[in-house]
Amino acid sequence: MLRLTLGALFLWAHGWAKLTGGIDGWRGIGSAMSSVGITFWPVFWGFMATMAETAGIVLFIIGFAFRPACLLVAFTMAIAGIFAWHHPFKEFGHLGSASHAWELGLVFFSMIFIGPGKYSVDKN
Repeated sequence: MLRLTLGALFLWAHGWAKLTGGIDGWRGIGSAMSSVGITFWPVFWGFMATMAETAGIVLFIIGFAFRPACLLVAFTMAIAGIFAWHHPFKEFGHLGSASHAWELGLVFFSMIFIGPGKYSVDKN
């Protein structure tokens, strides 16, 4: 149930919006890597974040290559949280801007250890 509901909501709210954003959207998303000192290839990094949040979430939902997908999404959320910490929304402040990404990142990181559960595509 968690994989299906969290995955579907995440795909709809995060993945699909970024996927349809195109190159200009990917450039903006990829610029978040500047928060950790990586300033080259922002379109590439934005595309990789988009793929983590779309293809990675589809893998999360079906339970295939589950742990690598969770790791990629958790990393993406960590970068998003760091970026939001450095560039907070005025009405939320530093912690309020970053907390949503860090909370989701923690959920996906925790799922690495919990596993996909009984009902997954690659279950033996």
